[in-house]
Amino acid sequence: MSDELGKFLEQVHPGITTFDFDGQETPCIEMEARRYDEILSRVAGVPLSINTDLNILQDGLGNVFVEVVLTFSTGNIVEKFLVNASTHTAFFESLAKTSMLALSSQKSHYGQDNVFMIQLPRPEKALDALEMIKNALIPKDGAVTGI
Repeated sequence: MSDELGKFLEQVHPGITTFDFDGQETPCIEMEARRYDEILSRVAGVPLSINTDLNILQDGLGNVFVEVVLTFSTGNIVEKFLVNASTHTAFFESLAKTSMLALSSQKSHYGQDNVFMIQLPRPEKALDALEMIKNALIPKDGAVTGI
């Protein structure tokens, strides 16, 4: 394993999951309870939009990471989460399907209480990202497989 790959793996956000929300698997990022509460206190009751950027990082060997950047229009909040797309493909599949992203505290019960839902402003970005992720997960070393 390269040093750079090791550094990426150390930075991966541990709280990446999905949960059933009204019959659909919905992507969720769990946050430290204190940070989650801080964000909610800044944006509660205030109209806002959240820009969601998905920055795809790949090495051509089948290792794919996505930096999820959430920029809140209110409260001067920018949150970044590094996701290992190789192990969390279902997260991105559900993101592309639902165009929704949930933020939750580690203490919350998914879909039951204290979940902050984000509607993606540009759903096509999630579809494009999923396509790029799936293509990047295939190693590009020229080897023929399946023989």
